[in-house]
Amino acid sequence: MSEASETADEDLSRRLAKIRLAVFDVDGTLTDGRVIYAGAAEQQSFSVKDGYALARLKHADIAQVWITGRGCEATERRARELGVTELLLKVRDKTAALAEVQARLGLSKEETLVMGDDIPDLEMRAGAELFAAPRDAAPEVVERADILSVFDGGVGAAREVCRLLLLAQGAWPGSEG
Repeated sequence: MSEASETADEDLSRRLAKIRLAVFDVDGTLTDGRVIYAGAAEQQSFSVKDGYALARLKHADIAQVWITGRGCEATERRARELGVTELLLKVRDKTAALAEVQARLGLSKEETLVMGDDIPDLEMRAGAELFAAPRDAAPEVVERADILSVFDGGVGAAREVCRLLLLAQGAWPGSEG
């Protein structure tokens, strides 16, 4: 590993260690982005591997908020199962929603990580210390991501980002000592 990459890794770890709020888009980030209709119901597919890591955030006292422009019963159910701090559905202005959540929770930009996959999620980048994206995010998002997962949305991207975050804070299982 080069000295420059070691310095970059140390800087990322230092920034991750300060995070107290993890914000996720849902469609394309926590799911693969497909929408499936079964009669009147909408179905979504969430990864249990992502779910394990997302649930670990609560153990590390990191607030988890989902901000999505869509929303359905499946999203609400999964958020409840994982103990999500706040779920904001059908959000049109993600910048305002993020600012409201930060104010409500008393957390700053420097304590916030956002993960999203598409252009509307870029609105939140200015309000976060770190912006993460799945490998299959829109090119405009990939270009601006501080952390780019090696996994696609809905199949490991959120787990990878949560793992990095929790490792930096010594809270990933097995990293405590």
